[in-house]
Amino acid sequence: MIDQQIGFIGSGKMAQAIMNGMIQYGGIDPSQIHASAVTEETIDHVKETYDVHIGHDNRRVASESDILFLAVKPHVYPHVIEEIRKDINRNTIIVTIAVGVRMKDIELAFGKETKIIRTMPNTPSLVGEGMTVFCANEHVLDSEIQLIHDLFSLYGRSDQVDEKMMDAIPAISGSSPAYGYMFIEALADGAVKQGIPRDQAYQYAAQALLGAAKMVLDTEYHPGELKDQVCTPGGTTIKAVDALEQNGFRGAVIQAMDKCTGN
Repeated sequence: MIDQQIGFIGSGKMAQAIMNGMIQYGGIDPSQIHASAVTEETIDHVKETYDVHIGHDNRRVASESDILFLAVKPHVYPHVIEEIRKDINRNTIIVTIAVGVRMKDIELAFGKETKIIRTMPNTPSLVGEGMTVFCANEHVLDSEIQLIHDLFSLYGRSDQVDEKMMDAIPAISGSSPAYGYMFIEALADGAVKQGIPRDQAYQYAAQALLGAAKMVLDTEYHPGELKDQVCTPGGTTIKAVDALEQNGFRGAVIQAMDKCTGN
């Protein structure tokens, strides 16, 4: 059971996805969560939707949190850290969710030894199917790493990597839900073209991709092997796969990932 107090400085879409995942799927009580936001609109929405403690005061959130998510834009980090650095204690675990912000830069900004977890979550955390990849600096104890892994696993899957891999993670799990939504939309458009009502088309396409993903994760078969199981000789599926390949399907995905990582 996780009984730590959890804070969010910033309560945008990603922070809300994590909050909801923790509460709805992870058994975290809303009273354990403390948050801050800039606008009254966001504060009212988060309070009404998630029933957590929320206001404008970043310092209060920092001082009350055992695990503190910095859920603001990268360019806001220096300002926020300067504001709260005297309000965290030496055992507070700082969790970053900003792309490209290195752990050593965070520690330098705090000006003292700080326990830092750098993460790349994704929005399916909202429905308990998130993928959170993280790394930890040398000040985080093994027991605390396990705690963080357990916390992230409440609303999906979690994996620890070396920090040198973190810049590549957004393309494979952080941003990739957007590619999946586009594929679902394209499948639905194709189905509508064939006469299937759009609502049903979205349902069929989304469930098919959900099932395919679950097959990969649960069976641990290679995706190519699972694809081959569907492609009978001379059948319609292999013809569809051929059409995708002729139109650069894999190459387009790889190019998109290169763009996502700035290559």
